[in-house]
Formats: sequence, structure tokens, C-alpha cells
Amino acid sequence: MVGQLASRRAAGIILEMIKDGHIAGRAVLIAGQPGTGKTAIAMGIAQSLGPDTPFTALAGSEIFSLEMSKTEALSQAFRKAIGVRIKEETEIIEGEVVEIQIDRPATGTGAKVGKLTLKTTEMETIYDLGNKMIESLSKEKVQAGDVITIDKATGKISKLGRSFTRARDYDAMGAQTQFVQCPEGELQKRKEVVHTVSLHEIDVINSRTQGFLALFSGDTGEIKSEVREQINAKVCEWREEGKAEIIPGVRRRLHFGILFVCFLCVWLMLPSKLIIRGTNYQSPHGIPIDLLDRLLIIATSPYTEKETRQILKIRCEEEDVELSEEAHTVLTRIGMETSLRYAIQLISTAGLVCRKRKGTEVQVEDIKRVYSLFLDEARSSQYMKEYQDSFLFNETQTAVMDTS
Repeated sequence: MVGQLASRRAAGIILEMIKDGHIAGRAVLIAGQPGTGKTAIAMGIAQSLGPDTPFTALAGSEIFSLEMSKTEALSQAFRKAIGVRIKEETEIIEGEVVEIQIDRPATGTGAKVGKLTLKTTEMETIYDLGNKMIESLSKEKVQAGDVITIDKATGKISKLGRSFTRARDYDAMGAQTQFVQCPEGELQKRKEVVHTVSLHEIDVINSRTQGFLALFSGDTGEIKSEVREQINAKVCEWREEGKAEIIPGVRRRLHFGILFVCFLCVWLMLPSKLIIRGTNYQSPHGIPIDLLDRLLIIATSPYTEKETRQILKIRCEEEDVELSEEAHTVLTRIGMETSLRYAIQLISTAGLVCRKRKGTEVQVEDIKRVYSLFLDEARSSQYMKEYQDSFLFNETQTAVMDTS
């Protein structure tokens, strides 16, 4: 991340508070102008908590559009942000992939069939594959030389890495390639595995007749409090037995965004006075004063020209777009005069214009071209003001006034 050093240091302290378990009952407000990295800081907190940390996003409008009470919607939101890491023993198949054969119907229709050859240091076996397992292997991009595990109960496939015997197979190697030893012993064995699920997922599975299928359909409905109490009691029992542990989760809600970190609440908002929903009172950020007093406030500041230029350079690298020095200067100036987000949007569009003229490097003319085609917020607002007399809404207002 570029810039916002003070904000990032503050977020680092919040992160340590979460890890030490000192965040319960507290909340954090990240306030600043649009495009100053509020969401990036929130995402940084989430990723720093670890890969198993639940992270979900919710737009504020969703709460009002759901066919359930607002209390229930918020309860589900919080329970989605609390993960449970469950340990259990299961039957697995673990081995090195020797060969994958997939037979596709000549007509193009019908189920695929195939064979998977796995081996350990002591044995080798061929398994018949059904359509579902073929899709799973394709999704995980499994190929000969990979060491994989297959959960017999669920059919879930996990790649452990590449076998050391394929260390010279340069075509299959990448920067993140991890080499592991070929498994020893039998292919089928019992092993302790760890599953990470959210409390909400456990709620859904135990509250509807179709069980986990409701997770895919999204039709969860309202969940009875009795079900949640039973699940809470069961999870506490698992914790005492050492079978499970609670993971602090992250939830981000967009209003101008809200983010929940287990019992930490991070609000991402603009620094202004807003009307508190349901009242006629104004308050900073639209948050009641008694709640505002309990917030740790992190402020973000506008990016300097140097920082804007650096951010745009990083984005160009990510989108694989080459900019000339002059085009980079023009794009930076556009970012300072309009918004950083608008300038970032012009990168890919300018790259397409450049490719169309068979160029290898985006020039100033390409930037000018897309700048004229796509309006920023200020020019769009000006356009609306100039032509507001032509809009239907304006005619309706005039008609009402004439009638009265």
C-alpha cells in the first residue's frame, strides 16, 4: 500500500488488539475522502488475521431489501463473521498423481468418464472417475506429478504440492511451486483434518430440511433463536473438548462501508455531518453521539501527487499496461484534478485503445481519447445540469407547480 502511514500504524495497533483479544466492546471508525484507502486498510486488517479469517461483504441496502427482520439480518451478518475451526478424523486417499485419463463423448453430450492413477512409495492403484470428480480435478488443475489428498466423505480434493521426482519438470513449475515427498504407506488412511466454517453456516445446516443446500441457494430465511442456542452450546462443548476453536472474523458493510471484526466494528465513512436514520438529528458521520464517543477514529488523508503517481504505476503493472512517461504524467494530473479511481479506470481503457492502433506503449493521445469518451463525476454532473430541462423529472415538477 502507498502512503497513509499514520493510518496504517493505527490499524496495526488495532490488529494487535484483535490478536490479544482486547477488542470486544470497542469499535473503530475509518474516516476520510473517497479514494484515500479506507477499504484497503480494512482489507489489510482482514488479511493480516490469517487465511482462515471469515471475510464477507454486505451492502447497507441489502438489510432493507431482505424479507426478514433487520434484527435477524444483523444477527446473521455477525455470525457470518465468526469462524469455527473444527478438527476431526476422516478417511482420505493421499498419493502422487501418475496419470489422469478423461474420455469425452464423441457427440459432445453425455457424462464424462475417466481413470486416475495414484501411487505412494509402496503401492499404486487406478480409480474410476465420475463426472463430479472429473470437474473437481479440472477445477483444482491437478496434473501428473501433483501430490493430492481426496476426502472420501465429501470428495474434496486438495493439492499438497509437486512431487520431488518432478523437480526438473520446468513446464509445470511456477514461482509459488512447492515440492513435497511422495507419500509413504498405503493410499487410504485415517488423518486428522481441519474444517473452517462460520457460525452462520452451522446455523443454516441445522435449521432447514434441505441442510447445506440452503447455503448454495441463498434461501436461508429466519433462523430460530432455539437453534442458535443449541449450536452455541455445542460449539462451547467442542471448545472444551479441544475439537474446535473460535476464529475472529471480519465483516465489511458498505454504507460508505462498515466492517465487523468479530466483536470489532469498523465503519468506513466520509468526514461530514449526516442525518441519523429515523430521526431529524444531525451528527458527525451520521452516527449517534453516544456511539461516536466509543469509537477509535482513524483518519485518512488525500494522496499527494507523488503518491498518486506511484499508485497508478502499480496499477499499470497489475493490469499489464505500458505507459510512456508523458502519458503517466498526464494520467497523474487527471487523478489529482478528478479522482484517483477515475484515473485508474482509464488505464485499461487506454490500453485497449493503444492495442487497437497496434501500439506497444500508451501515449498521451490514448489518454486524451478515453478521457473524452468517459466522463468523470464533475463533468457528468455539469452535463446533467446543462440538460436538466430535457428530463422527464423536470417536466413533472413544472406540471405540479402549474396545477397548484
